[in-house]
Amino acid sequence: MSTEQAAAAAAPFLRVEDLGKTYPGATEPVFERVNFEVAQGEFVCIVGHSGCGKTTILNVLAGLETASAGHVFMANREVAGPSLERGVVFQGHALMPWLTVRGNIAFAVRSKWPDMSSAEVDTQVEKHVELVGLGAAIDKKPSALSGGMKQRVGIARAFAIEPKMLLLDEPFGALDALTRGTIQDELLRICAATRQTVFMITHDVDEAILLADTVLLMSNGPRAGIGEIVRNTMPRERQRATLHHDPQYYRIRNHLVDFLVSRSKELSNGRAAARAPVVTPGLDPEPAGDEPAPRAANVVPMKASR
Repeated sequence: MSTEQAAAAAAPFLRVEDLGKTYPGATEPVFERVNFEVAQGEFVCIVGHSGCGKTTILNVLAGLETASAGHVFMANREVAGPSLERGVVFQGHALMPWLTVRGNIAFAVRSKWPDMSSAEVDTQVEKHVELVGLGAAIDKKPSALSGGMKQRVGIARAFAIEPKMLLLDEPFGALDALTRGTIQDELLRICAATRQTVFMITHDVDEAILLADTVLLMSNGPRAGIGEIVRNTMPRERQRATLHHDPQYYRIRNHLVDFLVSRSKELSNGRAAARAPVVTPGLDPEPAGDEPAPRAANVVPMKASR
């Protein structure tokens, strides 16, 4: 392996460097000095209060919006516009109402592979419809589907183009609790089977603990930033039904909630560090005697971007 190949293999799959966004007419940025990395096959959730710029960051990663400052690199290439290498699932299902489930997904597949034969398109579509459990509804139009089914179609469409990275903008926010839980389980199963790299926005702390390997906690805006990078210290084979039986669940949850309630305010208005600390809740040694526990668990500095 050449030196260049070795360096490429060691580099993070996604690298975000000093990202910032100021909208025209605004006197200060929505967010600034945002730095983080995502490994290939990693599931990352970003959590923060409304107005801190989470969706803008996702849109920049997707190439749908340009940043005012900084750069995004995926697989060592700078993101400079939309690409079918990145699949996006929005809060709304965004299905074409005149097409069936099959037609909606086939449209995306043909966009990615215009020379694919009709039989190959059908095979690709049917494979991913079955993956989300909608085989019986493949020839129905969106008007005949429930909200949860429509969102499954959106997920199947994103997976069907075999993106290098999947970007999810609160895809389950409008669903009822039971449907949301079912689709969360399906997403976990699909990601485990495909080793898909995922970046997801959520306001739900429990959802982040269930799904994510890493949680990015954003400070409040304006001039928001990444306040902490939290590694999920629970085993990766997590199940929604048994999550709360693990003592680590409560340690992680308390740490995330404490940040969102108090420290996110303390780090607002540009006070978040450019290189956010990486924390591993629950892995600190127990404090001796009456010594108070540290406020942030096992804090280590984030390594500098290459």
